[in-house]
Amino acid sequence: MSAVPLPPLPPAPTPEGGYRPGGRNIADIVDREHRQLLALLDQLTGPGATPQEGLPVLTAALSRHLSAEEQYLLPAVRAALPGAAERVDAEINADASLLNTLKGLTDDALTEVAERVRQHVEGVGTLVTELRAVATEEELIRLGNRLEIAEEAAPTRPHPGTPATPPWNRIVEPAVGVVDKMLDAVTRRPTYLADLPESPRD
Repeated sequence: MSAVPLPPLPPAPTPEGGYRPGGRNIADIVDREHRQLLALLDQLTGPGATPQEGLPVLTAALSRHLSAEEQYLLPAVRAALPGAAERVDAEINADASLLNTLKGLTDDALTEVAERVRQHVEGVGTLVTELRAVATEEELIRLGNRLEIAEEAAPTRPHPGTPATPPWNRIVEPAVGVVDKMLDAVTRRPTYLADLPESPRD
């Protein structure tokens, strides 16, 4: 049994029995999403860019990403690395500020958003590296599965006033996400990187 006190997850067969859960581990998922977000920002702020096309996608991608991290990644870091609690709190506060900046996002605010995202990637990236060092591969994969499910149910618009820590964010965020997705469908709002004329490469 692992010595890493991660948040409760559904029971699974022990690795000693030759079992390895399917899916990607949470560290790999978060690292890839960080690269995609940075690439999207480079695309939206580069020469000849027409950022208006990508603003809804950037807003939705960041809203989903931050929501899922707060539901599963950051609680896992807090539990596995007690000495990182202050840094986790700082990231949650930074997420709220970033979500506030995303509300009514315009071209003029892109530079500020890009800087905040780079700070997010640096801060959370360090926590992910530290989590890799103490968690088992099974734990990372099981958390990765939870993160992907949470991300699909997450809001696609910024809601900085909603709870940012479990258990309430795991209850409220999916409910808010349902409303957001209904609005997206009605307005035909693009929310995924694949919806862009040219998807950024990670």
